[in-house]
Amino acid sequence: MTYSVAVSGATGYAGGEVLRLLTQHPHVSIGAVTAHSSAGERLGVSQPHLRSLVERVVEPTNAETLAGHDVVFLALPHGASAEIAEQLGEDVLVIDAAADHRLEDPVAWEKFYGSEHAGSWPYGLPELPGHREKLRGTKRIAVPGCYPTSAQLALAPGMAARLLEPQDVVIVAASGTSGAGKSLKPHLLGAETMGGMSPYGVGGMHRHTPEIEQGLSALAGEPVQISFTPTLAPMPRGILTTATARVKPGVSAEQLREAWVNMYQNERFVHVLPEGQWPHTKNVAGSNHVEMQLAFDAHAGRVIVTAVVDNLTKGTAGGAVQSMNLALGLEEHAGLQQEGMAP
Repeated sequence: MTYSVAVSGATGYAGGEVLRLLTQHPHVSIGAVTAHSSAGERLGVSQPHLRSLVERVVEPTNAETLAGHDVVFLALPHGASAEIAEQLGEDVLVIDAAADHRLEDPVAWEKFYGSEHAGSWPYGLPELPGHREKLRGTKRIAVPGCYPTSAQLALAPGMAARLLEPQDVVIVAASGTSGAGKSLKPHLLGAETMGGMSPYGVGGMHRHTPEIEQGLSALAGEPVQISFTPTLAPMPRGILTTATARVKPGVSAEQLREAWVNMYQNERFVHVLPEGQWPHTKNVAGSNHVEMQLAFDAHAGRVIVTAVVDNLTKGTAGGAVQSMNLALGLEEHAGLQQEGMAP
């Protein structure tokens, strides 16, 4: 069976990445491609790398244009998805790549996003325990943020196995500049970003903080408190996350590694590397894969996990397509068999 798919926000980075993956998907037909300010233009003006779609005309983003498709991807700014989603029928699979439906706590949403909470949908991170079951057959999916994808996968085994303390969890992550979107911003100009790094959202201010805490708390069975610091790296794609947590008394390095290996040994897209080998963002560029490695710092009594993802693929569009596959009953890896790139 072939499913008709519409993509909103098609001229941005996330929407363009969704389209790139869908052009290689054996079970979909790409229907409407929509955007706001660029409506009426050829898609090739903004996405010239999508050779098979360059002559498509970008249509306005509204419920009328998106209606009539089996699947609708919403790659819109935060706060813009909920209104359109409400107008689409319950028989349509709606996949929201923005944050509108990720958080379960209305208070946390209003604190970090400043608008009315739109409710929560099944969370599109299949590798977390219990999430595949929630995604199968659903008609609404909330795609995780890129930082939360890497951070939660990095610490999930230790939290789920109750090997880690829920307090004093520290996460520092470096992201490529595409994570900030395609809108022109002076601090993201090449002259500003090349040859240097800088932090932002410091002091618990980044919007992904409550999302990471929500996922890790569910795994740990108790509230998890994190300190999260994102940094901007001089690269277009990729996230390198270093997550550390205190290990509970008596837990050994062998127990830690066993927990990580056991959780991910049968996963197609998440890989715990052999001991002594460390992740590199280039290894997963353009792919839906996650690489990670862990070490036990006995002196500090902490586990250190380093994980890498492509923020636009596994961190956004790849996770969205993977979740779509589960919801439609397709092979989970359909359209996602791209390897990483090196050098």
